[in-house]
Amino acid sequence: MKALTEFIAKSLVENPEQVEVSQSRQSNRVRLQLRVSKDDMGRVIGKGGRVANAIRILLRVAAEREGQQVTLDVVEP
Repeated sequence: MKALTEFIAKSLVENPEQVEVSQSRQSNRVRLQLRVSKDDMGRVIGKGGRVANAIRILLRVAAEREGQQVTLDVVEP
């Protein structure tokens, strides 16, 4: 799921080299933290949070296939 998040984020932003995804696990729960440059925050979050919510939905589907749960936090730089 970390690789999926990186792929999606790098496809959206203008500065893909500044995309960082960190992952932590607690039993069957995965927590991802996404960091992008300050200029790209709007692209990742989207109008009204639509892009970020779409990414979360894709991650939930991927996690459910593996029997896990996932949360995504977009961290401000």
